[in-house]
Amino acid sequence: MAGPTTDFWQARFDNKETGWDRGAPGPQLLAWLESGALQPCRIAVPGCGSGWEVAELARRGFEVVGIDYTPAAVERTRALLAAQGLAAEVVQADVLAYQPHKPFEAIYEQTCLCALHPDHWVAYARQLQQWLKPQGSIWALFMQMVRPEATDEGLIQGPPYHCDINAMRALFPAQHWAWPRPPYAKVPHPNVGHELGLRLMLRQGR
Repeated sequence: MAGPTTDFWQARFDNKETGWDRGAPGPQLLAWLESGALQPCRIAVPGCGSGWEVAELARRGFEVVGIDYTPAAVERTRALLAAQGLAAEVVQADVLAYQPHKPFEAIYEQTCLCALHPDHWVAYARQLQQWLKPQGSIWALFMQMVRPEATDEGLIQGPPYHCDINAMRALFPAQHWAWPRPPYAKVPHPNVGHELGLRLMLRQGR
């Protein structure tokens, strides 16, 4: 498998090398929740990490499923939920193979796509489409992490991998997904880059 392995991510957690972790729910998720744009529903959080977003969504009445293939991430998420007296399903699984027992109305995609090697992006996008009900939505934060070696020499560097918006439009094509008009919310990130936040709605009939 190209890109980071489970052991790679486990070592990052074990060595406390988790610079992507804000120690709180992401600000764009909170903005969507506070504005009422994202309402309680059945929602997946792939690559849930330490579980901040899983806990926040559970606290607000969502039916949440957090998914991560790293044991430390699953343990942290479950511990956070228990500490706050919250209930959510937390699954240790590979997002490229996971199949929910019933479809989701929404997916919160923040850290999973940019952590996957681009060789796996097409398969992952296909998974997200299959997980959703028709007219379900991906609430996405696409990582913007341009590196000179990528633009000058074509090297693929990460994680996090740069999620160029043109590549995202090819990955989630308009015939299947309704794209909002830019500009998109620019969200500063602990990893120096920033994210572009937007909602993609799966078209009826897909």
